[in-house]
Amino acid sequence: MKIVSVVGARPQFVKAFVVSRRLEPGHEEVLVHTGQHYSDDLSAVFFEELSIPDPDYNLGVGSDTHGRQTAAMIEGIEAILLEESPACILLYGDTNSTLAGAIAASKLDVPIAHVEAGLRSHDRSMPEEINRVLTDHVSDLLFAPSDLAKTMLEEEGITDGVHVVGDVGYDAIRWARGRAAGRGEILERRSLEGGEYVLGTIHRPKNTDTPSRLAAIVDALADAPRRVVVPLHPRTETALREYGLWEDAKRDLEIIDPVGYLDFVELLEGAERVVTDSGGVQKEAFYLETPCITLREETEWQETVDCGWNRLVGADRAAILEALRSTSWPRSAPSFYGDGHTAERIVAILEDAIDR
Repeated sequence: MKIVSVVGARPQFVKAFVVSRRLEPGHEEVLVHTGQHYSDDLSAVFFEELSIPDPDYNLGVGSDTHGRQTAAMIEGIEAILLEESPACILLYGDTNSTLAGAIAASKLDVPIAHVEAGLRSHDRSMPEEINRVLTDHVSDLLFAPSDLAKTMLEEEGITDGVHVVGDVGYDAIRWARGRAAGRGEILERRSLEGGEYVLGTIHRPKNTDTPSRLAAIVDALADAPRRVVVPLHPRTETALREYGLWEDAKRDLEIIDPVGYLDFVELLEGAERVVTDSGGVQKEAFYLETPCITLREETEWQETVDCGWNRLVGADRAAILEALRSTSWPRSAPSFYGDGHTAERIVAILEDAIDR
């Protein structure tokens, strides 16, 4: 079978590579990179580390407003679908690339398969929430990572084509953990000791585009009981400079360049805890049993909060510091998201559905 897979941002590269490895032996995959993340730090290093082949198409869309970026992607993906005539289009997560693929394929009556279907934060102010809701409602195959995700789909009247398969991110973490084991490269380079530092990631527009929120986060991290290492997203650096927070951040935090996937997994597993606004990092921390403090008021990975491994603190300085200093965390993480063989299930379901 021929499948067009669409990726555009670094979390999608991680999700897609484990499925691509399962597709490779007997199927034709046409890989489309929209160029939503386009720098070497955010794109090329992931393709290299994960041994992802060069994309068959690179739309080179780059940064723009949501409307213009999505429109350019729709135009490019539509032309590819017409050229390739695939059996289906495979989409991941909740980015503008995902929505663009869903719109283009739905207009051409190309079957749509959505990985990470059913995730809901219930915050419609987040572009990602709109992207995943709309994508789910036009998809033919919906690969839900958990029973809760399936329930979310049922509440919206979506029951056909839904399969609870687990999370491809768990497949990726298991692979990366094996590859990163014993490397110690980035810890050695940064003179870090496992369990003696806090890892921080900040990139969501709600935090970077609101000066008061970003200032509160930086202020809280500056008072953390351990050194704080922050692989800095370009958007966050721009905001820190614009709001006059750059010098404080450089003085009080250990700011480093963005890192590749294996280095990030190593940093995350070695951290005493992580402070993040990323959806993907929340679940990766859960898999690695690293306590997670989430700089949001809601999450699409609600199970991690319910079991105590993840705490939602928003941009409240006092709440961030309380979570940083807390010693009350679970001793082990339950299993919500499958057994690390999600990619195999996805490919088997695709084969069966396309045969039928």
